[in-house]
Amino acid sequence: MNAVVVFESHWGNTAAIAQAIAEGIGPGTAVLTTDEATNSVIEDAELIVAGAPLMVFRLPTEGILETLPEKTEDAPAPPDVSHPSMRSWLETLPAGHAPVAAFETRVRWSPGSATGAIERGLGAAGYRRVAEAHRFYVRGTYGPLRYGELETARAWGRALAQAIQPPDEAAEPVAQTG
Repeated sequence: MNAVVVFESHWGNTAAIAQAIAEGIGPGTAVLTTDEATNSVIEDAELIVAGAPLMVFRLPTEGILETLPEKTEDAPAPPDVSHPSMRSWLETLPAGHAPVAAFETRVRWSPGSATGAIERGLGAAGYRRVAEAHRFYVRGTYGPLRYGELETARAWGRALAQAIQPPDEAAEPVAQTG
């Protein structure tokens, strides 16, 4: 299967979840930053999974990302803002029809959602959702991930791969009772 997991990550938490999802989907699944997920890569994908962190109650905007380095002085490391945002990647997404799913990383108590904007962007380009969006949790503003989240991400990746598989034509038909 030609699957692609595209992500925006600033302290590595969303990147780690993206990698775990790809492991669950199966060998050969590409894990790409937004600048690596070019139109030619996306056009051939049989499954696209896209994710980003929740920031200021939503999918990060360019304005949020511009001020991120100066507003996160207490972070354990500088944020990675070297890649285009998920929001800008979605705006340039080519039209398509592949099945898609969205995920976000977030602090458990935070209101808002990044996945809604991701799903709207994917849907506007013609892609069809194959599963409910998934939330993965970090223990603090900058992480680390909560215990068990990588295992949960792998399991979700396996479920996504299963969801797009055609039914096994060789399987025994279910007996009908009358």
